[in-house]
Amino acid sequence: MKFDIFFSICQTEVDGYLPTEKTLFQNFFDQVKLADELGFETAWVAESHLSSEVQKSNPGAVIPHFKGEIGLNANLLQLAQKVFSQTKRIHVGSAIMNILCNGGPLAHAEAIKMFLSLHGLDENESRLLEIGFAAGRFPYSIAPYGIKPRTPVEKAAWPIIKGLVFREATEIFLRALNNEVIASSDITPKVITQEHCRTEQHWQQIVQAYQTLNHTQEVPSEISIAPFWEFDKVGVMPFDYRQDLLRLTVGSHELPVQKLANSIRPCGVFNLSITPSEHIEKTHEAMSKVYHPDGGPWRRDLLPRTALIFVNGDKDKTPGQQSAQAKLAAEKALKTYWMAMDGTIDNAKIQEAVNNAIAGNPEEVAALMRENFHPDDRLMLWFDFNNHNNEDVKNSMTTFMRDVAPLLTSASPA
Repeated sequence: MKFDIFFSICQTEVDGYLPTEKTLFQNFFDQVKLADELGFETAWVAESHLSSEVQKSNPGAVIPHFKGEIGLNANLLQLAQKVFSQTKRIHVGSAIMNILCNGGPLAHAEAIKMFLSLHGLDENESRLLEIGFAAGRFPYSIAPYGIKPRTPVEKAAWPIIKGLVFREATEIFLRALNNEVIASSDITPKVITQEHCRTEQHWQQIVQAYQTLNHTQEVPSEISIAPFWEFDKVGVMPFDYRQDLLRLTVGSHELPVQKLANSIRPCGVFNLSITPSEHIEKTHEAMSKVYHPDGGPWRRDLLPRTALIFVNGDKDKTPGQQSAQAKLAAEKALKTYWMAMDGTIDNAKIQEAVNNAIAGNPEEVAALMRENFHPDDRLMLWFDFNNHNNEDVKNSMTTFMRDVAPLLTSASPA
């Protein structure tokens, strides 16, 4: 197994304590320096845009019961520069970079190319910038940048169109990273048909909106959607950047998006630990057929997976006490989180989340990981989940690499 680490930098209230932004960033850099020393391969950092706390005051608040900010990192590239300056070996990744907001795919491609041009000025530099990219989790993060319905037809078809917009952005983003000179007219057109709709009723709603907008009784077989980014031919500078220091991972469960990305350049795929194992295996099977040949054969580690880790290795406690405390911490953290996200205590949902977490003493954690993951998987281990105790997080990180990792990398189970 390959062990990465995931940082949320989430400013939420835990046991009545809401840390300042400065404290959270200080804790992050303290933890990432330790992660480098302990031997974690990549530090994946969550990225968020626009205040979730402020958004609660608007109609249609998406997380009305969440107190604080879902995440503080608004710019992975600025954060990565500082991480690289304070560490020696660890790679840095975005989980995920929203390529729809803040200027869209061209702006993000330009920023990445500029970063890698500077990062790679040292010919001996080998630390990777791992860009996980997706469309973002919340609509309020992209709507101010024009990514919202522009016509009645788009409003009726928005559940479909928002996915097509990400495909449009993905193609622009990756072709720009490939140093292609492109115009919006070179990008695959967006077209919706009845096949895109889950129900006949939804298609009829779209058709009615089309007829009203165009003052016609025509029943279209397909409807074209105008580009969300229109531009004449552009070349995104700098062109001579260190592409060998860039690794890409697309955050989409949709095979057409995964295939599109890999028709342009090698892209891994993000997934979550809560995703059913059957879907994980189907993704591996599909990607083995469509992964871009420039990346070589598809490997399991090209699909990084999150894993919530609650491990207690307190040497002053018995294994049973360690196990009980770790599981109690997991249940408490997950209950607090789901209350904040949903506003209710859904015991079934909490229990499901607890079951998907990895909690226990070191031997139990190792056994659970062998049970839940393939030996060749790459895991983004999440230690700071709903936990602002910096020393506690660092102790968990240390316990895992000292007491758990050797059990998973040895030739046979302990």
